Amino acid sequence: MSFATARAHLAAHGLADRVVEFDVSSATVELAAAAVGCPPERIAKTLAFEVDGGPILIVFAGDARVDNRGFKDQFAAKPRMIAGDRVESLVGHAPGGVCPFGAADGVPVYLDASLRRFDVVYPAAGSANSAVRLTIDELLDASGAVGWVDVSQRPSL
Repeated sequence: MSFATARAHLAAHGLADRVVEFDVSSATVELAAAAVGCPPERIAKTLAFEVDGGPILIVFAGDARVDNRGFKDQFAAKPRMIAGDRVESLVGHAPGGVCPFGAADGVPVYLDASLRRFDVVYPAAGSANSAVRLTIDELLDASGAVGWVDVSQRPSL
């Protein structure tokens, strides 16, 4: 159901025609990059964390890792990812398809600064075999993001 929810959410933003379903898994950054045909860093991975007893979603570039200090400074809490068996019930999407589109009511979405270096990225679309091609502005709008955070470490160039 979360694929249908995400697709309907994207349709409300005029973006449903960008959703692609694959015959192969896109559940990890590497698999998604292979399915889409793009570099892994352009996959916009959505990670689910628990902060103050509730879930939040943060969308990162595919090559970014969570910066513990930056996360703690931003959210006044240590980064604690939600256990895989609880993700769907808390955010509305199962692991492998977690995305910022059509998430459960009240789940705030943030975009990480690691995405700012790209014009186009590919987040999941609610299933472990889907993606959607979006500009950064479209991602910001369609995700309903609260705003930008800088809670990542990126590889040195």
